[in-house]
Amino acid sequence: MKALTGSIAWIDLTTADGERVRKFYEAVVGWIASPVNMGGYSDYTMSAAGTGPVSGICHKRGVNEGLPPVWMIYIAVADLEASAASCRQLGGKVLIEPQSPGHGFRYAVIQDPAGAVCALYEPA
Repeated sequence: MKALTGSIAWIDLTTADGERVRKFYEAVVGWIASPVNMGGYSDYTMSAAGTGPVSGICHKRGVNEGLPPVWMIYIAVADLEASAASCRQLGGKVLIEPQSPGHGFRYAVIQDPAGAVCALYEPA
């Protein structure tokens, strides 16, 4: 996925019951699920009818084990390590260190000084 630095590149929800939540959003908002193989189970890319992907629904396991059950925004950055270092220097916390889930991008999860949580996203 291509994203401009500083833009919201993606949004997803990680939950202990990905199947139930996927079905909920399919019924409530009309999203269409496409499975994403996670090695033994599937997470889901959710699309709106007639458009491309708009979000993801993920199980709280594997690379998503430590994520809270919130709609997580992924903000594009040019240099993930530099952004994580700036986060720490400016009073934030890096909750999940920079890593690659193996899908063509890298990310880290941070908490700002006010306590808000988001992810930083670096395209491959």
